[in-house]
Amino acid sequence: MKKTIPLILALTLSLASTLSLAQKLEPIAEIPPPPAGANDPEPEITIRNRGGDRYEEYRLHGQLYMIKVTPRVGPAYYLVSRERGGAFQRVNDLDRAQMIPQWVLFSW
Repeated sequence: MKKTIPLILALTLSLASTLSLAQKLEPIAEIPPPPAGANDPEPEITIRNRGGDRYEEYRLHGQLYMIKVTPRVGPAYYLVSRERGGAFQRVNDLDRAQMIPQWVLFSW
């Protein structure tokens, strides 16, 4: 009984302070929408068929970074640009390839 009285008193005081704070709150202004182009764009994909083979070119911001080659016979493989110099390396499986993230901090 001795413990319940202080507990009831503490709950009453905390409820009273919560209600007084709730009356002083002001509504938050609406959050503006994100600026155009702030989201990561999806890559542009160009599909070409030559001699029975299918080439899918992946570009981001106009920069070609990957080509998926699906030959008429055999499994598909990828040509991946690991540097901006345009040199492509053949990768048979993208999941197993070690793709090191490379970020562009500044560009002109």
